[in-house]
Amino acid sequence: MERVLLTLPEVAKILGITKERAYAIARKGLLPTVRIGRQIRVDQEQLNSWIKSGGQALSGGWRRCQ
Repeated sequence: MERVLLTLPEVAKILGITKERAYAIARKGLLPTVRIGRQIRVDQEQLNSWIKSGGQALSGGWRRCQ
C-alpha cells in the first residue's frame, strides 16, 4: 500500500486555510506531521482521521499570533 505525504500548502488548500495557519498548527503539534530532514509532510490517511475526529484549533481562536 502506497502512503501519500502532503506538503503543508496542499494541506492548507484541503482545509481551506492559509499556508501560514497550516504551518502554525503544525508547529504547535496539533496537526499530525512527518519530518523529512527540514521538510514537513502530512500523511494523507492521518490527515483524514484528524479531520474526521474534529481536528484541533489553535488556542486563542482565529486572532493573529504575535
